[in-house]
Amino acid sequence: MDGDFRTTFVREPTNLRHHPALVLNADYRPLSYYPLSLWPWQEAIKAAWLDRVSIIAEYDEVVRSPSTEIRIPSVVVLKDYVKPQKRVAFTRFNLFLRDEFRCQYCGAKGDLTFDHVVPRARGGRTSWENVVAACAPCNLRKGSRQLAQTGMSLRKPPRPPSAGELMNMGRRFPPNYLHDSWVDYLYWDAELEA
Repeated sequence: MDGDFRTTFVREPTNLRHHPALVLNADYRPLSYYPLSLWPWQEAIKAAWLDRVSIIAEYDEVVRSPSTEIRIPSVVVLKDYVKPQKRVAFTRFNLFLRDEFRCQYCGAKGDLTFDHVVPRARGGRTSWENVVAACAPCNLRKGSRQLAQTGMSLRKPPRPPSAGELMNMGRRFPPNYLHDSWVDYLYWDAELEA
């Protein structure tokens, strides 16, 4: 038999691969906003079957086994509360999120990297207080010099963000796709229009 047996014998409808479930904590808030807490539909069904989540909203599509037909969950809520982390990991992604995906020297949005405000060659550390998002041109322009030597300035001083600050920042950057059933749970604490 030629080819991969999985493509021959397993037939997963392509539309089922694109039905993620929004995962809410027991307090009905998303576990995270950016990246948005999503599970593949298979994980959501498994968690519901194991009684770890309650299904709040469903897609119109169903999956079938020989004995069962289940509508695909679009929003699930955990039955047990997961305490949010207080400590924010120092990662490139979190750094970019803290700096709103903008160069901290010129404000550009594209071609981002990171820069040590006090260069490592001059004793600067890799920490929240010394690293900022920077576009490649600004990073090259600054090089391994001090800010005062370059005439450049920071838009805001770098500092460690709190977990709440990053979560609030993540709300400003919604993913490209939001299902209608998710909207009420993503923006429930947003200010209402008068």
